[in-house]
Amino acid sequence: MTPQLQQAIRLLQLSRLELIDEVRKELDGNPILSAEEEGEPKSRTMDEPGRIPGASAAAAGEVGENNFAAGEHHKVEAEKATREVDWEKFLENRTQQQAPSLGPRSTDDLPPFEQNLTKPNSLADHLRWQLQMSDFTEEERRFAELVIGNLDDKGYLDLEGVERPDGTRTPDLTIEDLAEEAGLHPDDAPLVLELIQNFDPVGVAARNLQECLLVQAKAFGYDQTELAILEKHMANLEKHNYQAIARDMKISLEEVYEAAKEIQKLESRPARNFVDHSDRSIGITPDVYVIKDGDNFVVADNDRGVQKLHINQALTQRLLKDPAAQEFVGEKLRNAQWLIRAIEQRRKTIVKVSESIIDKQRDFFEKGVAYLKPMILRDVAEAVGMHESTISRVTTNKYMHTPKGLFELKYFFNSSIRRVADEDIASESVKQAIKKIIDEENKQSPLSDQAIVQILEQEHGIKIARRTVAKYREMLCILASSKRKKLF
Repeated sequence: MTPQLQQAIRLLQLSRLELIDEVRKELDGNPILSAEEEGEPKSRTMDEPGRIPGASAAAAGEVGENNFAAGEHHKVEAEKATREVDWEKFLENRTQQQAPSLGPRSTDDLPPFEQNLTKPNSLADHLRWQLQMSDFTEEERRFAELVIGNLDDKGYLDLEGVERPDGTRTPDLTIEDLAEEAGLHPDDAPLVLELIQNFDPVGVAARNLQECLLVQAKAFGYDQTELAILEKHMANLEKHNYQAIARDMKISLEEVYEAAKEIQKLESRPARNFVDHSDRSIGITPDVYVIKDGDNFVVADNDRGVQKLHINQALTQRLLKDPAAQEFVGEKLRNAQWLIRAIEQRRKTIVKVSESIIDKQRDFFEKGVAYLKPMILRDVAEAVGMHESTISRVTTNKYMHTPKGLFELKYFFNSSIRRVADEDIASESVKQAIKKIIDEENKQSPLSDQAIVQILEQEHGIKIARRTVAKYREMLCILASSKRKKLF
């Protein structure tokens, strides 16, 4: 493959943010390229004949040929010319164009320091800050650092062994092992760990759910009944087997209900507000918009934020007057032309694939997810005359804003589930059907997976195995029936 083709393929699989970064890198590395900032007038250094708009590949090609022709013309002129470019004057003019400095400002005029933070504090940072405020000895501090370093993404202390490259596992650790490594007496380890567990958030560094809830219950002043349920009846509590708890503790069922209500207020995941940025909900800018116009759906590409590239004709003309720079300028000019064409081709391909998806999934856009049809990459590839690998690249990390919501292009590709007496249905539609059934169930008597299987077959004509329902339910992050039961 030619370098230009490799570049086109690479650009095709980039997400929108990655494309914006790639354009910025090319602008930094290629002086021939120039960009028109959004909301600003075009640069005065760009003449209209030399402008390569991002809206038309044909126009880009024609202007690109004009630029190369102009380049050849300037090469001839440069050979005849004897005078050199006045680079000092050029740089002086550039300096004069820069915005004047406003001078030093008072710190009172600046935004708060917190607004300049590049990322939120992690749980480890939050705990280390509290550790610095504590009067721990040096050995206790080293032990606390080891504890903080072994927290998992939920905020629990994870001392399990890790898998080696050869498939074997390292032995599990204990807090006594951490104490020995830190130079702390093993008898002091539980006390220091208890102090850490009472840091904010309370319950952090617990070794399991029961310990996490107990630490919080003690810190928040829960009564003896609630503490006894946590200490002796965690299994029954998880299964909502309140009758067994009442019989064993010789208390009324109402008392168990009230205790369970209070226990439910405790945090089972101490690190919930300190998750990594990758786990947070982030805003997504769609690559295309789908707009309903009468009976038709129209695809409009979203070019906001993506800088429109042009050939800086004025700078190119100046550089071409220098015979020593002609080879350099020629290479940069070709790279710029290929980049502009590749970006335009990427835009056209995304729109073309999106239009094919709309054509094949029209019922989805009209009626919703229940009407999503089974579709594979080959279906779209044959419709648009492209290879399946190209369709895969186009649909990865590309998003479509529709009247039904925001979806990744890959969302529309689903395996098929056979119906009893109807056409096949997409697996995503089956997931949504399962979710709807569970949402409408009696919460005091939740449906088992087998009961859901029967409802799907009787009401929707969908025949699937119980294990498939369980798999889809887990993918939807829905608990089993025994854990969905609500008694109050």
